[in-house]
Amino acid sequence: MDIAMIGLGRMGANMAERLHRGGHHVIGVDPGEAARTAAAERGFEVSASIAETLAALPVPHVVWLMVPAGVVDQTLASLSPHLSEGDVVIDGGNSYYKDSMRRSEQLQGEDVTYIDCGTSGGVWGLQEGYSLMIGGDKAAVERIGAIFRTLAPAEDRGWAHVGPSGAGHFCKMVHNGIEYGMMQAYAEGFALMQHKTDFNLDLAQVAKGWQHGSVVRSWLLDLSADALGRNPQLEGIAPYVEDSGEGRWTVAEAIDLDVPAPVITLSLLERLRSREKNSFSDRLLAAMRNEFGGHAIKTT
Repeated sequence: MDIAMIGLGRMGANMAERLHRGGHHVIGVDPGEAARTAAAERGFEVSASIAETLAALPVPHVVWLMVPAGVVDQTLASLSPHLSEGDVVIDGGNSYYKDSMRRSEQLQGEDVTYIDCGTSGGVWGLQEGYSLMIGGDKAAVERIGAIFRTLAPAEDRGWAHVGPSGAGHFCKMVHNGIEYGMMQAYAEGFALMQHKTDFNLDLAQVAKGWQHGSVVRSWLLDLSADALGRNPQLEGIAPYVEDSGEGRWTVAEAIDLDVPAPVITLSLLERLRSREKNSFSDRLLAAMRNEFGGHAIKTT
């Protein structure tokens, strides 16, 4: 198939290359010269111009957006004048699902189909394939199915049309919330073993032992084993954990739907806590203990 890939960051460039390897005609679009130069070395066409790219591709167009959620509307505004009736626009980034529903309705008025595709796989997707959670018009999804089959780990697995507009990004949002909880559980468990100093545990060895036969085996465990093998004490890594925003959306949705999600919620709060270098709440806790019980305060 012919496809324009807008956004040639780590994910977009890898996805464009996987499509190119799979026999599709891909033109990658990015305003950054460095991103275009790096992408061109991978063997597929690149461009700085949305207009020129769509003019070079047959109608109806297929356009994949791989840009941050905060610039999707801006990108669509630049893209819209160059779209034609019957075109399909796929948002493969981490957009909020309600925004995807709004954008789908907006583009329907222009006879353009908007597909929301939650994409998981990170920097390993080029090699291993991507997990794709697809929302939107079923007929359009089937028409461009060759793209999803190429990006997925295999033609018959790793991708699914999960429902109507918004469903793909909703599932990806929950997927990321679950990921938060799993990562936090691994981190706490390994921290517990690291603190049991009288056993002098080799954490990489433990992780590798768990990779086979254990009920807690997973890709996240595989990555943890690799990281601990390279750097057992995690030297040079600051205890500061960012969040993509999807964990926040998952917690907010759980509250809206009256669904208890304590593990996901607490894992998000732990990420926020990691960023406090001089926690006011912890200092106040120490002060209260001193006030009611005369407990000693450690000074800085």
